[in-house]
Amino acid sequence: MMLRTCRVLCSQAGPSAGGWQPLSFDGGAFHLKGTGELTRALLVLRLCAWPPLVTHGLALQAWSQRLLGSRLSGALLRASIYGQFVAGETAEEVKGCVQQLQTLGLRPLLAVPTEEEPDSAVKTGEAWYEGNFSAMLRCVDLSRGLLETPGPTGNILMQLKVTALTSARLCKELTSWIRKPGASLELSPERLAEAMDSGRDLQVSCLNAKQNQHLRASLSRLHRVVKHARAQHVRLLVDAEYTFLNPALSLLVDALAMRWNGPGEGGPWVWNTYQAYLKDTHERLRRAAEAADRAGLAFGVKLVRGAYLDKEREVARHHGTEDPTQPDYETTSQSYSRCLELMLTQVSHRGPMCHLMVASHNEESVRQATKRMWELGIPLDGPVCFGQLLGMCDHVSLALGQAGYAVYKSIPYGSLEEVIPYLIRRAQENRSVLQGARREQKLLSQELRRRVLGRGLRVPH
Repeated sequence: MMLRTCRVLCSQAGPSAGGWQPLSFDGGAFHLKGTGELTRALLVLRLCAWPPLVTHGLALQAWSQRLLGSRLSGALLRASIYGQFVAGETAEEVKGCVQQLQTLGLRPLLAVPTEEEPDSAVKTGEAWYEGNFSAMLRCVDLSRGLLETPGPTGNILMQLKVTALTSARLCKELTSWIRKPGASLELSPERLAEAMDSGRDLQVSCLNAKQNQHLRASLSRLHRVVKHARAQHVRLLVDAEYTFLNPALSLLVDALAMRWNGPGEGGPWVWNTYQAYLKDTHERLRRAAEAADRAGLAFGVKLVRGAYLDKEREVARHHGTEDPTQPDYETTSQSYSRCLELMLTQVSHRGPMCHLMVASHNEESVRQATKRMWELGIPLDGPVCFGQLLGMCDHVSLALGQAGYAVYKSIPYGSLEEVIPYLIRRAQENRSVLQGARREQKLLSQELRRRVLGRGLRVPH
């Protein structure tokens, strides 16, 4: 009760007369977690920082099943990687995980671990995407059902992967057309939004009959997911993917936003993700924010550094094109800082019509966000929230949550067969994050050493 009261008071207050006090990410909030949890976290993070395990994860999993058998191999995974990064398989297991997070002042951001890789084999047609569509609807319902006291709210968030509902190959085809000089207005967000809303047949001249049919089915799936999420008061955060897909994904998101992020909807219900490691992100974000403002649309953004660095550079080399990514981590951080400043300024000007998730494991980025929120008078539990992966960066997440900020943990769930390949792909995409978790490992080691030596509970900051 005291924590909730503190949050209310903080959310109603502007800048404090006493000046801004930076949060301490020294692991002080680890006192909220059990020794077993901390031990598993340390072991798993050390394993995931080992490059051969990440590179050959799928092969090692298959080898483990052959050597140990499916049952023992599965038990080891559940006790380690799966247990660290996944909420569980059943709805009850997910609810148990979320309840534990809520006691720590953290919120859930559920993610269905299903997607289509651009270079993967062709899936089983529309039936595969329809199955994913049903899984998304169930995720919306589960996200809503996690609330202890159901009622209209804007605080329920969920991740959405567009390539689970539409072909990556179609997105590549649309992207190549969008990038052509003088691309036809037939691919405008307005036209797609009208087709979604009216249910009328849509024909795009750059696509053949089969592709047009798939586009219409994809638009219908996306529209129905957002319609259901809106009815359940669940906001959808659309994940970014590779640069050769993102223009098409942004087109689809813009069409959904035109339909569902209007001023009378209480949105934004559809958010897009912007990757700071791309050179053009700040300019695209600026244009998108200004366009939403002019149109009177609510604007939702998840700001990330980006996870496809190696793949993007490989594709650029293969095609002989300019590398779209920032040259190094420092320039990526500068890009993130500029994008963060742009969005926080937008939030301060537009209030509840503009929402931002600061999705970062970087302590300096989080400190910058909290300081600027204080300077701009943005409420702690208002239109700006923070996001980290389940099982990682807990020293930052817990400190934010205990200080009264809105903090979400990205939570995949599902069976071992579904989730382990998904986790391995995410680990391969986030190598720098995993290898950069050395500070978290050091803090975990210090806390465990303190407990073993019996120095008593740390006084939380």
